[in-house]
Amino acid sequence: MIAFLRGKLAEAMPHQAIVDVGGVGYLANIPLTTFDRLPQAGAEVTLLTHHHVTEREHTLFGFLSNDERDLFRLLMDRVSGIGPKMALSVLSGMPVPAFKDAVIRNDTAALARIKGVGKKTAERIVLELKDKVGVVDAWQAAKAARGTHDPRQEAMSDAVLALIALGFRQGEAQKAVNEVVKQPGFETGKGADRIIREALRELQ
Repeated sequence: MIAFLRGKLAEAMPHQAIVDVGGVGYLANIPLTTFDRLPQAGAEVTLLTHHHVTEREHTLFGFLSNDERDLFRLLMDRVSGIGPKMALSVLSGMPVPAFKDAVIRNDTAALARIKGVGKKTAERIVLELKDKVGVVDAWQAAKAARGTHDPRQEAMSDAVLALIALGFRQGEAQKAVNEVVKQPGFETGKGADRIIREALRELQ
């Protein structure tokens, strides 16, 4: 499994980038939101990746932020009928914060305007992310936590979102995080990474 690429940007097109890692060129499919923020060719770049494996091929997808990669995986894993091509189209058609706001507000019209999505898929995205996964509650909590500038709450919210991206439901992810931070002597000052590791032990 390839988790990230770090090297020189050899070439970039709107939907693809080639990264030279020690003399080996890795081709990654990217959304437009990543393409727009890439450096000039020849500069160093780090792409977070999703390694998609099928019987026919191995494909890399690259992103400049965890939020983009997490949403890409969430759409593929938790919304029926959405594969990597459609998930990439969603990211290309709308920045992550705008997508989250649209789902929270049930704005299927905005989602349907994304190329290749349409009304039925937009309705399915909202329905399944809200009712089946419960990710919207976590997004709202994360937004509220950032508004209070409380590092503890921000770390907890980020941990819940990361666990949802790994395939857990919002309720069980939130419960595990709450159990972790209640442990005697536990501190959240080091960020969400430690909470995630401990929460995964709780969920096993």
